[in-house]
Amino acid sequence: MSSGSAGGDGRAAALSARGSRIASGARGLLDKGFDLYIADPFDRDRNPRGILNLGTSENKLCYDLIQERLTRPDMNYLEPQLLQYSDTQGIESFREEIAKFLTEYAKAPKALNPEHIVVMSGCCAVFATLSTVLCDPGDGYLIPTPYYGGINSKTWLYGGIQPVHVPLFSEVTDEESHPFQLTVEKLEAALQRAKEQGIRVRALILINPHNPLGDIYPAQLLKECLEFAHRFSEQQQISDDLKYNRYQLHVIIDEIYMLSVYDDTTFTSVLSLDCLPDPERTHFMWGFSKDFGMCGIRVGVLYTRSHEIRKAVNQLAVFHGCPGPVQYVLSQFLSDRDWLDNVYFPTNKKRLKEAQSILVDGLAEIGIPVFKSSGGLYIWADFRKFLKSQTFEAEMELWWKFLDEKLLISPGKAFCCYEPGWFRMVFSDSVDKIYLGIQRLEQMLQTETAEPVANKTSAEEDELSNSEDETSVNHANTSLDEVSETYSDMKKIVVY
Repeated sequence: MSSGSAGGDGRAAALSARGSRIASGARGLLDKGFDLYIADPFDRDRNPRGILNLGTSENKLCYDLIQERLTRPDMNYLEPQLLQYSDTQGIESFREEIAKFLTEYAKAPKALNPEHIVVMSGCCAVFATLSTVLCDPGDGYLIPTPYYGGINSKTWLYGGIQPVHVPLFSEVTDEESHPFQLTVEKLEAALQRAKEQGIRVRALILINPHNPLGDIYPAQLLKECLEFAHRFSEQQQISDDLKYNRYQLHVIIDEIYMLSVYDDTTFTSVLSLDCLPDPERTHFMWGFSKDFGMCGIRVGVLYTRSHEIRKAVNQLAVFHGCPGPVQYVLSQFLSDRDWLDNVYFPTNKKRLKEAQSILVDGLAEIGIPVFKSSGGLYIWADFRKFLKSQTFEAEMELWWKFLDEKLLISPGKAFCCYEPGWFRMVFSDSVDKIYLGIQRLEQMLQTETAEPVANKTSAEEDELSNSEDETSVNHANTSLDEVSETYSDMKKIVVY
């Protein structure tokens, strides 16, 4: 073997072109922030000056309830079949419980079919497999910004597809009633831009309740979005009937926070709609990570009426299966309606509302407005007045100041927000940690107003400051920094 195969070239040669593409993909800001936290986690006894994590969306408010339910006798069950190979679509009895659960809590007009359900190891796996079977490399999907940036990698690593942004802004125009408002007109404009750039759009992704905004799509808007996708498919059929199947627009609804609504706003699940414009191309996602505070369990659910899509997804599901004992335990959770209705869900809602109020009130006292939210585990906070300039470079400098103060929150850039200065803050944690987070935030901002933000010099910090979340994706849009320039003299908008 020649010496030329050693070193960096040799290591690269060990990978396929696809492997090299995956290995070279940049980690997103959410992942990098979490890595910093893991290396120095806060602990009130062992590491009180560690990083306090109000950046990762985890529900830590009901561990006591989950722990108590897990220790009941019905959970202590193990049969040989649970340790054997099972249906890659999910154990039939588990899918039946999921179908009954979603029929009731998503308020479906008729009983959902367990055969339309695929169980996988988290919603990340659902995104990855759906993007692979619905799209070809280079295809795009419409998605309103800001949005959970982790979707980028989940759809890119397997499927090689790219987001087509639908930019939303905090400034309210004459045609809008609230900040960051989605309209069909904005979807149409983004679709037209993609067409002009030669990008074939195959799907529309909606997150409801929204991450990171925390708002809820009204039923009418949800219906309009579904009609928009259906109209697009019909137009493509008329224009080129022979290629119809390659130009249909699917709608993927991520409802991972469906049962984490903490005020009186009415939540409308896509499963509750009587008549879908295009039922074969409407796909629902949900999981146990957020509503049940079980991020580590890694169980996600896909509900799709399309036999062909289920057939394709099931071929990949063998790589993303859930252990039999886990499926059994979760079946027990879902079937215990008395515990869900009288203990878990009312307590969870009450604790979410209390924690959200503490954080919002604490931020108000130090002059930080937030976007009005109704669901999810976080608030969307406006730090624009603390930026040295209305740029994403200034946002990243501010983010580093938070980390220097041992506080992890998530910058808007990680969510592909088009306005610098917005941050997501998670409130679903203990009261003492929320108060500590506010205290560290206030200390940092007091220092910030007295001293200019110091320039970072380390290689790691430069790497983070210069990277968008999942920079391996080519976004089909105007760049974030170009948009931010138009907001350099923008009037401050309070959005309580």
